[in-house]
Parts: sequence; C-alpha cells; structure tokens
Amino acid sequence: MLIYLVAGARPNFMKIAPIVRALQAQSALSFKIIHTGQHYDREMNDVFFEELGIPQPDVFMAAGGGSHAQQTAKIMVGFEELCQAERPAAVLVVGDVNSTLACSIVAKKLVIPVAHVEAGLRSGDMAMPEEINRLVTDAISDWFFVTEPAALEHLRREGKPESAVHYVGHVMVDNVLFQADKLTRADTSAFETGAFKAERQAAGQRYGVVTLHRPSNVDEPETFARIAGALREISNELPLIFPVHPRTRANIEKFGIDLGPNVTLAGPQAYMAFLNLWKDAAVVLTDSGGLQEETTALGVPCVTIRENTERPVTVDEGSNVLAGTDPVAIVREARKVLKGEGKQGRRPHLWDGKAAERIVAILATELAKGGAK
Repeated sequence: MLIYLVAGARPNFMKIAPIVRALQAQSALSFKIIHTGQHYDREMNDVFFEELGIPQPDVFMAAGGGSHAQQTAKIMVGFEELCQAERPAAVLVVGDVNSTLACSIVAKKLVIPVAHVEAGLRSGDMAMPEEINRLVTDAISDWFFVTEPAALEHLRREGKPESAVHYVGHVMVDNVLFQADKLTRADTSAFETGAFKAERQAAGQRYGVVTLHRPSNVDEPETFARIAGALREISNELPLIFPVHPRTRANIEKFGIDLGPNVTLAGPQAYMAFLNLWKDAAVVLTDSGGLQEETTALGVPCVTIRENTERPVTVDEGSNVLAGTDPVAIVREARKVLKGEGKQGRRPHLWDGKAAERIVAILATELAKGGAK
C-alpha cells in the first residue's frame, strides 16, 4: 500500500523525516516523498537529506512561487496528474503551508483518503494564511494526528469523529531529539555560526538567538522598529545572534531598522547548524511556530513575539512565554529568564520521540481495514 508523503517547504521535511524512518522500519506500507517545490531552498541538497536520515524526494514538482492562488493552483494541477498516473492508497500532509491545502483538496476530490499530521491547531487569527490552510485541510481530512490537548478540543468542537482523531505526540519533536543526538557526534566547527557560539562559551558568556519572519512583525515599519528597540535593549545585557530571513533582511534595509551593535546578523541557517546554535542559548526570541515547540522539547527558554499562538501547550506546559509585540513586555520576559526567574517548563505528554511510529502503526491498521470510510 503506497502512501504519498507531501512536503512543500524545508520545515515540512523535518516533520516527514521521522515518518519516513518509521515507514522504513516496517513492511506493510510503502511510500514516496513528493516535494511540491513550493519553496526552493539552496540548502536542500544531498547533505540536507543525509542529515535528516531520509532519501531525496521521489518527485520534485517545481511549483515555485507566485501569489497564494497561483502557487496553490500550480500545486493542485501537478499533484492531480501525479495521483492519476499512480494512485496512492493515501496522501499524508503535514503542517499548514499551501502545499498542505492544495494536495489535500486534490486527493479528496479523487477519493483518496487524507491524513493530516499536526491537525487541529488554531490561532484564531484569520489574517494568517496558515490558519485558513489548517481549517480547510481539517475540514476534509480522514485521519487527524494531533500534537496537543488544545488541538483535540478544537477538532471535537468542529465535529470530527473520535475514531478518526489520534493524539500521537509530535513528529517535530521526534526530529529535534533525533538531530540533537546526532549533534553530539558531529563536527560543528564548520558551521557558519560556530565561531560566534564558541567565542561566547570560551568567555563564559551567555547569548540569545532571534528569528523574525512573520509579515505582521517585519512588513510594518512601526511594528518592526518597536521590536528592534526591544532587541537593542536586551542586547545590552545579552549578546544576540539573528539568522535573518531574506524578506526580513530586505525590510531591515528598506525601513532603516537599527538593531544596535550587540545584535550579530547571520544568513539563513541549515537545520543542524541552527539547532547547534539555539539549543545552548540562554533564551530564544522568535515569532516562529515550530521553534516554540522545539525549544519546549529541549527545555530552552523561549519568548514568542506574537499576540497569539496556535501551539498553546508550549505556554501551558512548556518553556514558552507569549510576550506579544509590546517592547516593554518583550524586554520584561527576557530579563526574567536572565535573572533565573523564567518559567520552568516540561516536555508535554507523548512528546517522547515516538510519534511517527504511532502514526505509521495507525495508518497500517486503517489501510488494512480498507481505508477511510
């Protein structure tokens, strides 16, 4: 029984990697990795897939960029042709990118069952394209693989059948634990940010890591300037390193954003290089969804620069604090961490590195019974 594993952007591959490894360890299901090409990343080379412990994608669709409508349409046309040429027993999608939405719709219209990994997450913010993708994908999926209690409640409230909803843990956590273990045996000296980390550690100095990429934070000059002011203030007490997303860097230049002398700018990082950097940080300041979860998995203090989160378990149980975009609140929460007064989080239930094994076991059982009803 063939399963298509759909990924459209680099973070999606982190999520399917544990599923690939779990599929390779059994014989009931076969798989193909479908890369829609939603994002082209120069770092996605042979080394990237070798780091993840998975093979190169079986299919690269080269959908490319464009508006949301253009990109979604290109993915749908290409994926439909693929499914008609070789009909899989099921399509598995992860997360909330346009590829997730597009391939779910195509599969469902071809009467191919859809499994959604990271189902049920909700920010309540309909201005986020990802929120629309989540809602639409969950409206038509057949199996829902859930990472946290809030997602369970959302799906129940939306009327999903209990038999289709499975609380399995989190594949992103599977992956970060797998990669962190590999780092203990890796040569990290060649990483671009390795020198920054080594210098700070040799001097007995702590450091913080920053990531910002959400349009609501970096596309509005006033908002970005206020956040930058908070980062300048924090960097007077803690040196910060900021791997900069290309759009964010363009806006720094366009808006004349001043981050001050104690914020080191770096280029986008490969997965292992970035993990090596943030896993030993005193604090991570971010607007990333995935990083909220990864920091919770490794117990690294995280200050999230957003007004909402679709991952509330990281706040309720983990090491994450939702600070919003008010500079006073951002600085206050960072200082709490530096004073040792930050929250002491724990790893949530079933975030144990075995979510992918549970997903594969459930899919094998469901497909053996004849698939979704």
